[in-house]
This record gives sequence, structure tokens and C-alpha cells, in this order.
Amino acid sequence: MNKNELRVKYKKRRESLTEEQIENLSLEIANRTLTLPIWHKTNFHLFLSIQNKKEIDTEFLLQILAGKDKNVILSKSDFANGTMQHYLLTDNTRLKVNAYGIPEPVDGILIQESQIEVVFIPLLAYDQNGNRIGYGKGFYDRFLALCPPETIKIGLSFFEPEPLIEDIFDNDIPLDYCVTPDKIFSFTP
Repeated sequence: MNKNELRVKYKKRRESLTEEQIENLSLEIANRTLTLPIWHKTNFHLFLSIQNKKEIDTEFLLQILAGKDKNVILSKSDFANGTMQHYLLTDNTRLKVNAYGIPEPVDGILIQESQIEVVFIPLLAYDQNGNRIGYGKGFYDRFLALCPPETIKIGLSFFEPEPLIEDIFDNDIPLDYCVTPDKIFSFTP
């Protein structure tokens, strides 16, 4: 299937989930991340969920990161130029939901992409090769291109991978792992 077909398919699949299912599956995903070989790292980039799009609730993962005393980095999107700025989450960080329903930091301590060691990535679908698709704006591909090559890229999904996403582009950056409620898929050689 191509990206547009998969976007339609997975938006429908997410739409069929109840709030209780989302909460339970999100907790299972967060707990499964504990087995990833990432916990020696310090700087973790996390997305905050868009509730009306029935995304994975990353609150559980945020609690794990805080409990392990990791630096959590959140992004603020600039829709005019398709970029993101990254801020360290602190006790003083003020969050505001933007026009697209994304909770974002208002301001704070800026973090450069070069400092980010692990990125948890939102997605709609992914394939058995680690290719992912999001909402089609390219924010994460542009962001990941600025991160060091050794930055660990982890997708979070309620669902299993597709066999193949047909229309992958050269600038699409694949995942290293994808965590589902039942399994971790590894795409690293």
C-alpha cells in the first residue's frame, strides 16, 4: 500500500479504539520500552499526544523517564517553515495546546538536535523495514536529519507493521525500533 492508503487505513483503525483501550495499550507500550537498550542514555525527545487523533498516551512513558531521572525534551512546531524547536522539560515549563491539538512548550531552555540521544516518534503506520509514515508534513524527517546518526529512533504504535510501504522517499528516515503493546520490532542490523 502507498502512504495515502495507509494513512486512511490507520486513522480508521485508531478511531475504532475506545479511551480505555488507548489507556491500557499505552501503558503496555510504555512498560515494554523498559526492555530497550536505551536506558544508559540521558537526553530523550518525547512527543505529547494529540488526544483528538487517538494517539498513544505518552504520559506513562513520561513518568518512566522522570522516574529514571532522564532529561525530557519536547518540541514546538513552526508550521510556517516546517521546523521544530526543542525545549528541556522542567518544573517551570508551561505547555499550551496549539491550533492542531499538539501540546507544546511555550518557551524554556533550548536544546540542540546534536544533544538528543533517543527520539520517541509518533506515527500512523510503519513497515517491516522500519519505514514510517506520519501525517505527511515531514516535521520528523527534517528534525531527525539534524540529529546525530547514532540517535536512536523509536516508533510507538498500537499495531503490527505493514509488509511494505510502497512510496518511500530518499529523505524518509527509518526507525531503529518500534514498540507495540505485544512486541518490540528491531530494524537495526
